[in-house]
Amino acid sequence: MQARQTLADIQHLLTTVLKAPARWQGLAPFADTDGDLAAQVLDEAAKFVDSAIAPLQRSGDEEGCRFEAGQVHTPAGFRDAYQAFWQAGWPSLSGAAEDGGQGLPAVLECVLYEWLAGANHGWTMAPGLLHGAYECIKHHASDALKAQYLPKVASGEWLATMCLTEAHAGSDLGQVRTRGVPQPDGSVRVNGSKIFISGGEHDLTDNIVHLVLARLPDAPAGPKGLSLFLVPKVLQDGNRNAVVCERIEEKMGLHGSPTCVMRFDDATGWLVGEPNKGLNAMFVMMNAARLHVGLQGIGLLEAAWQKASAYAAERRQMRAPGATEPVSLIQDHPAIRRILHTQRAWIDGGRVLAYHTALQLDIAKHSADAGERAAAQRWCALVTPVLKAALTDQAFHGASACLQVFGGHGYVREWGIEQIVRDARVAMIYEGTNEIQAIDLLVRKVLADGGQGLNTLLATLPGQAVTAAASTRRHALIEITQTLAIAAQSDPELPYWVADDYLRAVALVLLEWAWGQIRATGLGERWSDPAQAFAQWVLPEFDMRAAILRQRIAQALEFRPQEALSA
Repeated sequence: MQARQTLADIQHLLTTVLKAPARWQGLAPFADTDGDLAAQVLDEAAKFVDSAIAPLQRSGDEEGCRFEAGQVHTPAGFRDAYQAFWQAGWPSLSGAAEDGGQGLPAVLECVLYEWLAGANHGWTMAPGLLHGAYECIKHHASDALKAQYLPKVASGEWLATMCLTEAHAGSDLGQVRTRGVPQPDGSVRVNGSKIFISGGEHDLTDNIVHLVLARLPDAPAGPKGLSLFLVPKVLQDGNRNAVVCERIEEKMGLHGSPTCVMRFDDATGWLVGEPNKGLNAMFVMMNAARLHVGLQGIGLLEAAWQKASAYAAERRQMRAPGATEPVSLIQDHPAIRRILHTQRAWIDGGRVLAYHTALQLDIAKHSADAGERAAAQRWCALVTPVLKAALTDQAFHGASACLQVFGGHGYVREWGIEQIVRDARVAMIYEGTNEIQAIDLLVRKVLADGGQGLNTLLATLPGQAVTAAASTRRHALIEITQTLAIAAQSDPELPYWVADDYLRAVALVLLEWAWGQIRATGLGERWSDPAQAFAQWVLPEFDMRAAILRQRIAQALEFRPQEALSA
């Protein structure tokens, strides 16, 4: 992917559609960050991504990581690229100035990481958790830990991991067995094993800060007994901590990123946050990670679209309908145009949603208006799981559709599209599988308050007056939510059966709002084809999802009198 190809589009969405500079300048920390400064930052970021990161995409995939006696060697060029990345200040883009950061709006960091993922997903896994780790340490660590570790993590000089998963537990964190035993000096000794740890061991930085979920002695069972510990690879005295990489996984994709099995053998660590409230601290990191995973979906789909679009503009096959030439460019065939325009519709609409969410993150933190902060927090809570699930799902299936543009050439390595398909698949799994995101949305967030939060969000979507058709879909979603809440009282399994359909329906309503914002500024030649594709090929899915939901709800409601009769 070439980041600079997207600069004009992104500037249009940020400045004209979302009016982002005016919105962030209304927040005290960003009052001096005008649109021109933001444009300069993005211009330099695009140059860096295209020159330093994108060229390592294919070589990193082909060489992969090497594991030798507990040491991990990343592909050639990866360390130099990372050293250039942190020394140029890119990891600290949105960090607070008092922590050594540049104090810029979160949305600029979001654009940067979208580009990085599209250019080289494997390499980007290394700094991908930095911002979340920074927020976690900043808000929950002791002053002593912050003094020692926060500046290094904020700058990106040291990388960080998130050590949650264990072989027997998977996503069920309540089953975590790793232990932390307090010591007289205030430290803990951590013992246990973790799997699927991205960047658990590597040669990119001199130290790695592991954030590890574990249990204190006599902690309650289940997730309420988890604490969070900071366990560095290298201790302050320069000695290696008792943190061992046992092996790296052989994966379908992301060959440039080491996915490690980690063992902690009486490793020295320190408590982060309060005892038995590790998930509270970890969720700061996880929520930031989930937004960034949604952005990975956009970046990967953009990369696939760029390759497919370029190929379609050069390859000739058969005569397109209505063509006079005997052999047409494949971009002139309706089937290919449908594929390309449909993926473009997802990318453009997804960007509006993701960038709006990044703006809401800053509003939730910095707005002087309590009502604004509450509304922004509601948006982030409800929309983040939708972005993570819907955009990563589309990244994989949309990249596969883009591979189809190449025909047989797409299935061989020469063109690079098959790597994007392989790399994109994992984003549907990590940081909470997409099914878990759907359950989180419907069960924990929407039904928990009877749908009131979602109803308020839909009723207060900003922008131009809503069309009659869009209003009908929003009311349909509200009606489905209300009847689903009623039906779930007699069929507690119902929300779990339909959560994926529900999330998809919410995503489509939000994308319709996003495209409404784009339309309101005037489509022009660049935006008209994807706008039409969204209306013709994407949005009709809402009616299908609504029909599935209504049918399943009706079955549950019909079952109620029969159940009462038999009792």
